[in-house]
Amino acid sequence: SLQDSRDGSVPADPIKPEHIRRYMDKRGEQSKTQANHEKSSMSRVYSWGYERGYVKGNPCAGVSKFNAKNRERYVTDKEYQAVLSVAPLPVFIAMEIAYLCAARVSDVLSLKWEQIGNDGIFIQQGKTGKKQIKVWSPRLQAAIEKAKQLPTSAYVISNQYGNRYMYKGFNEMWVEARNRAGKISGILTDFTFHDLKAKGISDYEGSSRDKQLFSGHKTEGQVLIYDRKVKVSPTLDVPLPENIPRKYSK
Repeated sequence: SLQDSRDGSVPADPIKPEHIRRYMDKRGEQSKTQANHEKSSMSRVYSWGYERGYVKGNPCAGVSKFNAKNRERYVTDKEYQAVLSVAPLPVFIAMEIAYLCAARVSDVLSLKWEQIGNDGIFIQQGKTGKKQIKVWSPRLQAAIEKAKQLPTSAYVISNQYGNRYMYKGFNEMWVEARNRAGKISGILTDFTFHDLKAKGISDYEGSSRDKQLFSGHKTEGQVLIYDRKVKVSPTLDVPLPENIPRKYSK
């Protein structure tokens, strides 16, 4: 562990790249993806401190990440509808917004009524800062209309007290709905809520550039990570040369 056993803290400067490597290897036994994310977070903190003279360097520099395989799970319409049909209202609304807008769960749960406009839903992505207005579709409007049945709140998706859902409480409802759908339908519902964003990008018709504009990703490369639907590709349509026989004898 990187922590001091006495009070859970440790001075920043004594930490060296080999300590980060050991932490990564240990954390990677559970999740290589999370280990990569946590290493990136530590690196940002050290970079911030280095620029301001709080630390002498960044021990994360030069420590390689795991080659984590991109997630390929695609949520089919049947799977999505199975969960949607048993989901409590807050989960139903959140699922529809996440899918139709290719939005992260954090951006969905933090959505306020002041972001609902005539042209669509204004979303500034918490992760990238990207600002977009998600244009209205009849289905998206219907989801937002359902949110008016929830307790009055500044937030579109509110709990019984009129407050926004924290991730833990919302995720418990989501997992319960997902498991219930699996038992009722017999369908494997092993997908995550974040997979709904990928489903939205995968189902959106258009080029990778079109999908980039839809999702708000900075690069087309990021879009390809989320685009998990097997593509129907055209084949080359050229005539067979005249000198090639059309029939063959046995």
